[in-house]
Amino acid sequence: MDSRVPGFYERDPVERLNAVAERCDLSQAARNALSGSTDETADRLSENVIGTISYPLSVATNFVIDGRDVFVPMAVEESSVVAAASHGAKLARETGGFTTSVSSPRMIGQVQVRNVSDPVAARTRVLERTGEVRDEANNQGVLVSHGGGCEDVVPRVVETPRGKMLAVDLVVNVQDAMGANAVNTMVEAVAPLIEEITEGEAVLRVLSNLADRRVARARCTIPPEVLERDESDYSGEGVAERIVDAWAFAAGDRYRAATHNKGVMNGMDALAAATMNDWRAIEAGAHAFAARDGYGPLSTYEIDADGNLACSIEVPVQVGTVGGATNAHPIARAAMEITGIESAETFAGLFAAVGLAENLASMRALADEGIQTGHMKLHAKNVATEAGAPEEIVEDIAAQMVAEDDVRAGRARELVAESSE
Repeated sequence: MDSRVPGFYERDPVERLNAVAERCDLSQAARNALSGSTDETADRLSENVIGTISYPLSVATNFVIDGRDVFVPMAVEESSVVAAASHGAKLARETGGFTTSVSSPRMIGQVQVRNVSDPVAARTRVLERTGEVRDEANNQGVLVSHGGGCEDVVPRVVETPRGKMLAVDLVVNVQDAMGANAVNTMVEAVAPLIEEITEGEAVLRVLSNLADRRVARARCTIPPEVLERDESDYSGEGVAERIVDAWAFAAGDRYRAATHNKGVMNGMDALAAATMNDWRAIEAGAHAFAARDGYGPLSTYEIDADGNLACSIEVPVQVGTVGGATNAHPIARAAMEITGIESAETFAGLFAAVGLAENLASMRALADEGIQTGHMKLHAKNVATEAGAPEEIVEDIAAQMVAEDDVRAGRARELVAESSE
């Protein structure tokens, strides 16, 4: 098989699919699955398109954010993610839901300068001419006319394995956009001026995804009685204490912290995918933020003076409500309509609240009955379906496997066989 296909990108999706199918000797089932799955929108959004793959678009319920009820669209293949977000929101709803705060939407664009004979002196020269650099940046695009634009220029001497280099950071208010294209345009435009000032060579000119000047915060308070379950071995107070100890474990151990933060990102990524925001940028920024003082958890849990579980999160959120795929894709536009949100700052607050809700539900489960109990109830339906259960008995077979605490493909096949006898 030869993966070299000259002019592949110039072909239409059907021609591309035929070329791949022939070279990969695709089965007829694979050809049928891909055939006709694409459309003009998909072909515009990406390169070398041969089809589309659809995620379920779900809605998480129970959210109250800053006093307003919100439905949260989530695109994700795992049902437990949506269930957890809804459950976490239900826990918080008992005391008014989530309160959020968001910093201004400032992103950083970087110009890397190498071969500078005296980086410290070059930094000083940049500081003396920051107004020129800022003006040149603001001559690009439309951000200034919308109340945004480059607000500051920050030159830094950076120690690297290849010696000292200069980084010139542009701090850009991107308003309601995610901002990558606008910021990248700015740093490329100012690079020649920076070369002139520093007498060095500008190499990288690109946005940073560590959006630590664009941080969203959310918090909620959970009374211990809300955490109680009739079938639990622990009181509400006991569950709250166990949650705080689980958080402390993440604060002290990076192996646990990685999984703790994955729970946060489960919700945030699903919301980003539903609205066609860049979940990869959000992931990169969140984990870099978590590692700023040694890798640790993005959320915090503690017992407050009244004995309640106080939950909070602080996370960079680089999302937009205008431009990009969010406006280009009709489903993404519909998802944004569901939220009823128009400003990027309010949208960022929603992301923080969803991340906290997702994490809270996971922490409560881990601290009480364990993560698999709820997960397996949802997973059992998939197992039953994959085992060939007719649609009308999927629910029954899933329920029986859960009752037996035996959720696996082999048992599902046995139950399917028994049902047909």
